[in-house]
Amino acid sequence: MPNVFASPHPLVAHKLTRLRDVQTDPKKFRELVREIAGLLAYEATADLALEPRQVQTPLAKCAGYELKEKIGLVPILRAGLGMVEGVWGLMPSAEVWHIGLYRDERTLQPVEYYNKLPVAPTVSVCMVLDPMLATGGSAVATVDVLKRWGVNKIKFVGIIGAPEGIALMHQHHPEVPIYLAAIDERLNERGYILPGLGDAGDRQFGTA
Repeated sequence: MPNVFASPHPLVAHKLTRLRDVQTDPKKFRELVREIAGLLAYEATADLALEPRQVQTPLAKCAGYELKEKIGLVPILRAGLGMVEGVWGLMPSAEVWHIGLYRDERTLQPVEYYNKLPVAPTVSVCMVLDPMLATGGSAVATVDVLKRWGVNKIKFVGIIGAPEGIALMHQHHPEVPIYLAAIDERLNERGYILPGLGDAGDRQFGTA
């Protein structure tokens, strides 16, 4: 699939298997979400722009680099919250902006209920965080919001994606790269990914 990157890393595969396991308790589930998010963010940030910076080591001056672009993390509430710490561990200076969406269980369409973005963008790159790219409605709606906000460089970082959700993202935002731990088979009649891992929000917060 164009512009979709499923991680080939053995650590991702190992941790994802434990994440899927129905016996994994909420505490361990949260830890795994955080760890996988960090590993995926490492891959998703490989093309970030740099600018030169000289530093003084204990022995001599040294030419180095620092990130040129200001990064914004946009977790889709509530399941995306669990991914923030994993990415923040790599980029502690990143800003975090929350967008709240829930899926109407009857229509399977996203409903926006929270958005506190400032009037003008404060970042140049946004990483949308959501463990599950299922129907794709919430991801598409979030990218719509960020584009209206004025951000031009957007990436989606999830854990599991369904072909249906990927197709919807490609239809509406083909230029947005999608980084995942795995691409699963399909959605069921309720819009859940198969084989998936269940409801990522419920499993993180112990509300299943």
